[in-house]
Amino acid sequence: MAIVDIRTATITSKGQIVIPSSMRKGSFDIGHRVAVIAKNNHIEIRPLSEIEDQMETAIASEKSLAKLWDTPEEDEAWNYL
Repeated sequence: MAIVDIRTATITSKGQIVIPSSMRKGSFDIGHRVAVIAKNNHIEIRPLSEIEDQMETAIASEKSLAKLWDTPEEDEAWNYL
């Protein structure tokens, strides 16, 4: 993914930042919900609508796989890896 624009922002004592107006247009309008994604060395802010399907799939997969993998036997097997 190519970088389109770079701006600076200051983090307040409450941990807040202001997204520059030129970057809010379109995908980040007033009232739109966003997802804040922490990665190893950066944070991404994406429109929630962009990742909702991915989140639902991940949550559904975690619940269904937990039945198979969240067992004392599985925990014991991981001790040897």
